[in-house]
Amino acid sequence: MTPEENEDSPSTGNADPRDNDNAVRHEREEHSVSEATRLSARLIYEVVRRDGEEELRRPLTSLSFSGTAAGILMGLSVLSEAILRTYLPDRPSSFLLENFGYSMGFIVVIFGRMQLFTENTITTVLPVIARPERECITDMLRLWSIVLAANVLGTMIAAAFLSQTTVISPEVKTAVVELSRHAVHMPADESFLRGLPAGMIVAAIVWMMPSAQGNAFFIVLTFTWLIAVGDFTHIIAGSVEMFYLLMIAETGLREAVFGFFLPVLAGNVLGGTAIFTLLAWGQVRNEVKHGTGSGRHG
Repeated sequence: MTPEENEDSPSTGNADPRDNDNAVRHEREEHSVSEATRLSARLIYEVVRRDGEEELRRPLTSLSFSGTAAGILMGLSVLSEAILRTYLPDRPSSFLLENFGYSMGFIVVIFGRMQLFTENTITTVLPVIARPERECITDMLRLWSIVLAANVLGTMIAAAFLSQTTVISPEVKTAVVELSRHAVHMPADESFLRGLPAGMIVAAIVWMMPSAQGNAFFIVLTFTWLIAVGDFTHIIAGSVEMFYLLMIAETGLREAVFGFFLPVLAGNVLGGTAIFTLLAWGQVRNEVKHGTGSGRHG
């Protein structure tokens, strides 16, 4: 081979270093664009659906313990809000700040991957919509029943701790009573209507989490704060307040069950399932059916 031919032939030793730099830069740019673009609705649906499929396969014991822990920790929402109400200055604007306490229980439960009934009204419904078979529907109803019962048991334990121990100061207990009276003593129809947006908000949190891209904490904090500041009713957080009033004899069992628990439960399920889930499904139904749709879009 002549020297001229040797110079013209491709060789890694003679490669222009700028080509490698350009390749690396291009790869970094592609990665940045990929990270910056949003997940498509179809991919969000698939993430939530797969999460629901996994939840439907979890054993009874895991669901029970996780659901009970979630119910207990939801007591933090009531306790934190009561503490802020007690110690914040008595101003109209304090209402906006004290309701951030309501988010505390949701933050622990959601990021701790515990079983919260209102989350399951979307995650486990999407597999049923995609695969409407008797076995899948039965599994969904089984999970709902177990998680709801476990959540309620946990809220009962939390209410007992708040009401029957001396750990909580009298001033904070007074605030808990005020919060509980306001939540539980609404008319049944109002409790139901106020449960609709609460169910939709929790379902919206579930839908947004796959594309949160580092903003998950902000999403959970602000949207659960919206439930409190909007005076909406949530069946699990509200059950802590319901049991609290029952344990201090501030309400009767009939009023608690028929005036609060069942109307709020129906509102949350309808808001989270029949409204939000069907709307979420509607925007991806054709893409899922035909297997189309890009993974990401700008």
